Amino acid sequence: MHHAFKIGETEVSVELSRAREGYRLHVGEWVIPVNLGAAADGHHWLTLDGETVEVVIATRGDDVFIHVDGEAHQLQYEHPLDRLAHQAGGAAADSVRAPMPGSLVSVAVKAGDTVSKGQTLLVMESMKMETTVISPRDGVVAEIHQAMGQTFDRDALLVTLAPESENKP
Repeated sequence: MHHAFKIGETEVSVELSRAREGYRLHVGEWVIPVNLGAAADGHHWLTLDGETVEVVIATRGDDVFIHVDGEAHQLQYEHPLDRLAHQAGGAAADSVRAPMPGSLVSVAVKAGDTVSKGQTLLVMESMKMETTVISPRDGVVAEIHQAMGQTFDRDALLVTLAPESENKP
């Protein structure tokens, strides 16, 4: 199974295959035996190339936060369709997608608004929790694809952005 993650600004492509005991992680030319497990008390452990360490794992949408050996790391899952669009010269950051199923509870912008990276676009609700969806980059709101109260699935298109120059006279 092929995956792409961003660690900071660096994209890392990995493949995961089954092994007799656990899995094999394929990163470039490297093949690393790997296994991730959870104890009954909620603690997790990671075995990489025969060495086992305790890890703390938390997720928020497509972001995965891992604390291991006193260091915290953030990984960001990149959807394969977004990755292909980016590789083909499309702008993956033009599509703001739902990190989980939910419904729209408030919209902070409208079509034509200029937005900055990190600016709140909308708030969605999922399992009685509200999640703020922010702009991945500077741009102009081209379209909002969901209506207030409308339910949607994970990866549903929420907002489309256009470059600022496309809306300037």
